[in-house]
Amino acid sequence: MISSLKGFDWEKWRSYADWKLLILLVFFLNVKLAVKIPVIVLIYIWQFDFRFGFRLKNSRLPLFYLLALLIPIAGLAFNKSYLNPNYAAVFLTGIFFWILCILAIHQVKLSVESHQTETIHHTLLLFFIINAVFSAGNLLVIIWNTSELNPYTYQGQFQKYFISTGDYIKGITFDTSVTNAVINAFGVIYFLVRKQVAMLLACMVCLLLTGSNFINILLLLIFLYLFILKSNRDQKSMILACLMFLVVFMAKVSPQNNRYVAETFKDTFDKDTVFHYPDKTVILPIAQRPDSVLNSEERKIKTATLFLDSLSLAAALEEKEKHPLVSQKPIIRTEQGTIVMPQADIHSATYQSLKVPLAPQKPLQHFISLHKRWLPISSNAIAVPTLPGKATALIQTLKFYSQHPARIFLGDGMGNFSSKLAFRVSGLSIAGGFPKRYDYISNNFMQNHLDLYLNFFSKRADYHSLTNSPFSVYDQLMSEYGLTGLISFLIFYWLFFARHYKKLTYGIPILLLVTAVLFVDYWFEQLSILVLFELLLLLNIKETNPENSKVYGHV
Repeated sequence: MISSLKGFDWEKWRSYADWKLLILLVFFLNVKLAVKIPVIVLIYIWQFDFRFGFRLKNSRLPLFYLLALLIPIAGLAFNKSYLNPNYAAVFLTGIFFWILCILAIHQVKLSVESHQTETIHHTLLLFFIINAVFSAGNLLVIIWNTSELNPYTYQGQFQKYFISTGDYIKGITFDTSVTNAVINAFGVIYFLVRKQVAMLLACMVCLLLTGSNFINILLLLIFLYLFILKSNRDQKSMILACLMFLVVFMAKVSPQNNRYVAETFKDTFDKDTVFHYPDKTVILPIAQRPDSVLNSEERKIKTATLFLDSLSLAAALEEKEKHPLVSQKPIIRTEQGTIVMPQADIHSATYQSLKVPLAPQKPLQHFISLHKRWLPISSNAIAVPTLPGKATALIQTLKFYSQHPARIFLGDGMGNFSSKLAFRVSGLSIAGGFPKRYDYISNNFMQNHLDLYLNFFSKRADYHSLTNSPFSVYDQLMSEYGLTGLISFLIFYWLFFARHYKKLTYGIPILLLVTAVLFVDYWFEQLSILVLFELLLLLNIKETNPENSKVYGHV
């Protein structure tokens, strides 16, 4: 063993990848701020450099990040949120998130500048392998918990998994399954263009395991684009292999997803269809409900009920011992004589989804009951919109500006209308925690996107989908940063990468994917997939631009 260690080439492995960058990717993409902040501090201690290189011409980093700090400051004069004493903490928190974005992309840029492209490729390979291992681990835990090889068709435990199994495949970030789906979609495109078949299929499998229909549809469109315009024979074969994986997954592994997708499309595009979900739930007796959905009083009732039931059962068993009944269960055989093992009754209570509100929904329902006056949609004071929540949120934003045209240029201010920050500081434990004494809810946020969110997410899990969430980067920029913020994003962020379109390889389809993905969450505040996106694009720009040393040199 000692001789094998002596023969191990430590120097080769030390230079194989940028280990500092790998640490940044693994830990900074973690869902917890308590992990992100220490790792970014550690990285800056390790590589102390604050020369960001912002400038109007050939800016080293996207100038959008600097403008995202300045626009809210200018907007304070119009929205006057500073009149609320709690808003100072909200505003500083929003500024802090943008600073974290700048610190992260700066370190990513430093790594791309200071290492050979092959070293960065090795780093990305290791990252995707680690994420695949964690995703597989998520699935194994579910299989262990359900004792079912295919939990995607398992309806027990009140349908905790079943069609929602993908929600638990979170990967290395421990964030939502959508985050993991986007990361693996990046991997699919990246390894497809680089013709690395094993990793392509591994990322495709992990993507399918997340069960993200939206990302699957986007990837199909990307495949179509690549198949027609940007692929050779080998890559076309890889695309077909990925499509076969998708067909098998939808047909055999998770067939209920087909019905869900069809229902979603019908509800979205059929104007005559009332927005609904199939009701496959039952109201359970209190003794059969899990403790997690009961309050303290209900748990006492459940305990008493179970105690009385146990007394009745004991009396029945005693009576049975006195007067035993001899019976023999019939053996079930097929026509060929094969003995059939008894199967679980899928119509029993534990194989149905819970109709009673779960613990996370109860605070939301309580909040609605206390603020019905300000929550017309979730309190059912007005007709519930038939459109999905995502579309309704956009309509709310446009309607707000029709009523407040003076705010269209600089927006309603950070945390005042549509952002992860607004949800975080609401005190409802949505999108993270915040000190209770600094709780803050803007009236415009409460009467629009919060009301809309509560309408769907205070109900059972059937309503908890991307199509119903008001989360969107575009909506956030438009509502809180105004036209100035949205235009700044398009010119100083999107075009920062897109202007290299003639030379980019995997960068173009990844950019197209991100352009669509920005509709489904507050990704800048998420501090996750955009860091990986920026790394992939900066790397692709460097390896395809013969003048990269001049244009992207660190100054």
